[in-house]
Amino acid sequence: MSHNADVRGSGDDAATDAANVGPSTRRVTASDGVQLVVHERGARSAPTVLAVHGYPDDHTVWDAVADELSARYHVVSYDVRGAGESGEPRTRAGYQLDQLADDLATVADAVSPDRPVHLLGHDWGSIQGWHAITGERSGQRLDGRVASYTSISGPDLDHVGAWSRARLRRPTPRGLRELLTQFAASGYIGFFQLPLIPELAWRSGVLARLMGLLTWADKGQRPPALADGLRGLALYRENMLPRLLRPHPRATSVPVQVLSPTLDPFVTGPLQTDIGDWTNEARVRRIPGGHWLPRSRPDVVARCVSELVDHVEGAPAARGLRRASTRAAAIRQPARKRRHQGSLVVVTGAGSGIGRATALAFAERGADVVIADLNEVSAKSTAALAAGLGVEATAYQVDVADAEAMRRFADQVVAEHGVPDVVVNNAGIGMAGPFSDTSLDDWRKVIDVNLWGVIHGCQVFSEPMKAQGEGGRIVNIASAAAYLPSRGLPAYATTKSAVLMLSECLRGELAEHGIGVVAICPGLVHTNITATTRFVGTDDSEQSRRQQATYAAYGRRNFTPERTAKDIVRAVERNTAVAPVTPEAKVALVLSRLTPAVLRAAAKREINL
Repeated sequence: MSHNADVRGSGDDAATDAANVGPSTRRVTASDGVQLVVHERGARSAPTVLAVHGYPDDHTVWDAVADELSARYHVVSYDVRGAGESGEPRTRAGYQLDQLADDLATVADAVSPDRPVHLLGHDWGSIQGWHAITGERSGQRLDGRVASYTSISGPDLDHVGAWSRARLRRPTPRGLRELLTQFAASGYIGFFQLPLIPELAWRSGVLARLMGLLTWADKGQRPPALADGLRGLALYRENMLPRLLRPHPRATSVPVQVLSPTLDPFVTGPLQTDIGDWTNEARVRRIPGGHWLPRSRPDVVARCVSELVDHVEGAPAARGLRRASTRAAAIRQPARKRRHQGSLVVVTGAGSGIGRATALAFAERGADVVIADLNEVSAKSTAALAAGLGVEATAYQVDVADAEAMRRFADQVVAEHGVPDVVVNNAGIGMAGPFSDTSLDDWRKVIDVNLWGVIHGCQVFSEPMKAQGEGGRIVNIASAAAYLPSRGLPAYATTKSAVLMLSECLRGELAEHGIGVVAICPGLVHTNITATTRFVGTDDSEQSRRQQATYAAYGRRNFTPERTAKDIVRAVERNTAVAPVTPEAKVALVLSRLTPAVLRAAAKREINL
């Protein structure tokens, strides 16, 4: 092969070349004579993952990811021209994308001459990767040589030009907002076009400090080498304006997976994820984290890459990968349908009332749903209604008060459906009556369901959600009674107040994992819970009378579970910390914060049903 005639280093001998497991280094000569330093790990008989770094990094940005992958794959990274230990071209034109893609092809031919590589790119490495699989010159040379492509924080520049023009040609409020947001995030590109000033900013240390401030979400990110920062400016000066002003976008047949960091200050989510026109095998995964995911979330990057590589190599698609495909297909659907397409939502207490309405609301928006309830018949009924909306819906019978049962349930959900994106801990029971009439058994029952049920749900699902590394939401149904004291609801209000505080504490703990914890505080919602509420200290006849009276009163109020479910979905989408539902719940929340004495005075009044 014409561009890897000079291949030397620790991989010289044929036996080592066939089955190298330890790290090794070799030099590869590019078509214009530039020396590229290539690093390899893992057995060369395994599928090759070729990782390309961005600016202003070198190959070490992939070290932690390579540590995760090298047990199963042949992992190759290299210092691109002008970075790390590799040479630099004689002229600035040597940094043009056609040459960079040619370098990539040269390295691929050297490290995996007989088998396609699985490409992995970050930042400018991702831009190079896109150009390599779509560019006219590079696409011909790499035809059949790239088996899959995982892109992180680096879109194809021709696609960017087309994406921008499309939003200007057919302006919509959403499209213009996306364009302006990306324009603001890309201000540094214009700065890099200036003569001398960017170099001065690098040499003075100002640019490095500014990058540190902008990338606060990236744990493990190291200060860039000055030489890499200075030489890499040519990437922007040689490629940005020509590609953005005169784009020639092309599609690819290579399966593409985009890992889009949710806190990337340089590349916005819409720009990274709108790839449906450019590949017929698109997958989109939004990862909580900043721009430098390979350093801050190497385990997540490695898992996502493994799932795609294994699928392309013949293994069944992992559930997370299938859902990523669905999300990519939904990018251009109407917002109401798009936001939850490909998501998995688990709802407890979903056999009726708020739980059923919430499950159906998510199903209407394209989410697959797992329906859990103590009443198996009711759960199956809800699942049938959800399935009628065109999604996958599965019913389970489970007692949320039973810790072992909830653990088995969560394990089964993860094994059969994957890690959920949203968990709604809704199951609960009502209990009314004075403290003096509430027995210890009554207290145990209401605490077991209303509090322990939520604790169990949070515990068994938060761990796999954290391990998955793709964020999500945990929704805990509390009540306006959590902040609205009442002499008639001591047991119920105590459990709901505990749920509210648990949610707020857990929200702080899980924020770093991109998992939002939402507390929903409904007021008077017309559900079956009022007809089954236990009124302590009453005989059967009086209990039945009060249940009927309460149910009728809530019926006259007629705030439906469906209206509540819409508010729950909205709170999930906005990641609202505390979401009161119904007007009285909202007023009570304001009063609890501004004039709590008023609520304490009202709590002294006895309400007769």
